Amino acid sequence: MNKEDYLPEDAFESTGAADDGEEGEDGAEATRREADETESSRASRGWWDRNADEYQSEHGAFLGDDRFIWGPEGLDEAQAALLGPADSLRGKDVLEIGAGAAQCSRWLAARGARPVALDLSHRQLQHALRIGGDDVPGVGLVEADAGRLPFRDGSFDLACSAYGAVPFVSAPVNVMREVHRVLRPGGRWVFSVTHPIRWAFPDEPGPEGLSVAASYFDRTPYVEQDEQGRAVYVEHHRTIGDRVRDVVAGGFRLVDLVEPEWPAWNDQEWGGWSPLRGNLIPGTAIFVCERD
Repeated sequence: MNKEDYLPEDAFESTGAADDGEEGEDGAEATRREADETESSRASRGWWDRNADEYQSEHGAFLGDDRFIWGPEGLDEAQAALLGPADSLRGKDVLEIGAGAAQCSRWLAARGARPVALDLSHRQLQHALRIGGDDVPGVGLVEADAGRLPFRDGSFDLACSAYGAVPFVSAPVNVMREVHRVLRPGGRWVFSVTHPIRWAFPDEPGPEGLSVAASYFDRTPYVEQDEQGRAVYVEHHRTIGDRVRDVVAGGFRLVDLVEPEWPAWNDQEWGGWSPLRGNLIPGTAIFVCERD
């Protein structure tokens, strides 16, 4: 995709039950309270800009420079083919939302696709430039909000998001509608999020994370806030039913819901994800959707 093909414009971390007064990132207070679109967007941009270096340092080896990993379980698009067979990707215009350092987009480019990697965080996109160099040309980078995509209608054949954007916005149906708008008829939209059942359990990788501690039906956002009460991290909970309704309200048809099992080879702990928990309860939900 060339720059003239789109219009310029002016996500695996902490998820689970939290008690008011707990300490979050950098001493911030962890609580459950409402957070609107503006506050959520501001918090996400700031958090990822501050934490991009640490995130890429800690998880970069697992993610690779040009792999397409759907979540902490390690499900690889090379095997899953949720976007379609690898040989069908050649020549396709693909939008990656919440791309981080654009590892997934580089994998797509290596298979002949024309990906655009979009992220809210300037620092994450700087890591994309650092990693990418000129080894795999053809990845466009765009800094923008997923709820206001700076692209013309019908610009893409496919869209994807591996834990990007969707869990961090207050109204995910707006993201669905925007993705629907920029996709061509027949386009596929695949996104992964924390499995909603995880919100009923503490965000702990060990045995203490195996007992239900909160209501699955409590949609109150998880917020980390500073001493002035300003949100510095926000994550929004939706039930499985909510996610399906968002997909449908966005104009899509849900064709598959994938719940990756924890593989025997994966011995890592990633936040609240671990082999112990992964062998007992699902950690990731992947929604495979199509635009009619």
